[in-house]
Amino acid sequence: MEEQLNSFIAYMRVERNASPRTVENYAREIREFLSFLRERGISGWDQVDRLVVRQYLAWLQGQGYVKASVARRLTEVRSFYRYLMRQEVVAANPLKAVSSPRLDRRLPSFLTIEQVNSLLSAPDLVTPQGLRDRAILEFLYASGMRVSEIVGLSLSNLERGLREARVWGKGGKERIVLLGEPAVSALESYLRSGRPRLAGDKANNAVFLNRSGGRLSARSVQEALEKYAALAGLGGKVTPHTLRHSFATHLLDGGADLRVVQELLGHAHLSTTQVYTHVTQSQLRKIYMQAHPRARRQPPGEADSSQQGAGSG
Repeated sequence: MEEQLNSFIAYMRVERNASPRTVENYAREIREFLSFLRERGISGWDQVDRLVVRQYLAWLQGQGYVKASVARRLTEVRSFYRYLMRQEVVAANPLKAVSSPRLDRRLPSFLTIEQVNSLLSAPDLVTPQGLRDRAILEFLYASGMRVSEIVGLSLSNLERGLREARVWGKGGKERIVLLGEPAVSALESYLRSGRPRLAGDKANNAVFLNRSGGRLSARSVQEALEKYAALAGLGGKVTPHTLRHSFATHLLDGGADLRVVQELLGHAHLSTTQVYTHVTQSQLRKIYMQAHPRARRQPPGEADSSQQGAGSG
């Protein structure tokens, strides 16, 4: 059983060109399923049936996994069984008739424009790390890039006078992201004054470097963002994806076409981008309820006085 799993992981890495994080998740969580099977005396993938899968679901819920985690594991195991069928290891996919748990649709969190401006102003531009972090924050908000795409940037990916960058997103899909003038200015300052001090005498093609001159990690970006969010007085958890959500929401609020936003975000399906229309509609309703004089039910006295005022005119 381990041999087939290792073969599938190699297939994910080489033929599907899945990201290292995706490969890691699949390997860890399908091995978790394999351990579950072995504890129940199941010694072959072809011995798994619908009843075993339902027992696995019950076990996951008993372990305290939330619906999203359960659904992700089912998707991974289902994908693995499709691979086993193509390899003629099994004759049927036992997960085909098993539905994933229904997930509650959560609206993505985002910052207001004022909050974004406070966050962007937080880094200390005297230090090379501050110049780097300001460029990263500007980059994230200006382009809507994922943090994995940001830390994966190389100098050769920067184009058109630093106004564009060529990136490879999920599944190795290539796209061009755009940068506005503030992001270009921050990037120029970092490349001119910050990056050479971080690089020292080390040769590295990465755009964003750590203090040792190596490529910056996604975790380091997250930690820096948490620090600057605290300095800016922003409540709640702010992540790189919060800036990606803010990028999309502010574009739509400004009148951008949904398909343009889809292209800029690198979404394969328009339905993924459409969640932001719910965010903007929610924001519109909030503003309406706050601003319109008759958006809320009025006390009888106020209603009468307003009618009298209208009649006297």
